[in-house]
Amino acid sequence: MAQKYRRIYMEDPPVRILVKELAGLMQEFTQSGGVRPFGVSLLLAGVDDRGPNLYQVDPSGSYFPWKATSIGKNMVNAKTFLEKRYNGDMELEDAVHTAILTLKEGFEGQMTEQSIDVGIISTIPSAQAGESTPVFLCLSPAEIKDYLSNIV
Repeated sequence: MAQKYRRIYMEDPPVRILVKELAGLMQEFTQSGGVRPFGVSLLLAGVDDRGPNLYQVDPSGSYFPWKATSIGKNMVNAKTFLEKRYNGDMELEDAVHTAILTLKEGFEGQMTEQSIDVGIISTIPSAQAGESTPVFLCLSPAEIKDYLSNIV
């Protein structure tokens, strides 16, 4: 989908276009006989000219933009927790801390730096004035361990 868009328009597709295409594909499979529809919801995150984006795409083809959300087991509790804790003006450190606390709410067993991954999508200023470059960063196990040590 992204390659097709890039080949036609010679630029990276906006996140909302990718989400719309993916949702359409998922919805098509719900109408075809003899094929199994997609059975999971997806959280799709990316960066475009509008900044960082987060979407939930359901197997039915429905999609929703979010600032913060959760899917899966205990998602109702996690969403309630996020509604209370999330703030659009949060610093990155607070956002990562809140994400780990949210995950801990429904986590079974011992949460360690080996049992979770933390990814951060953001932008950094580029050499050209007024432009930015999207980046995806995975925290190292040592960085995750530091966050976990602050959560008791």
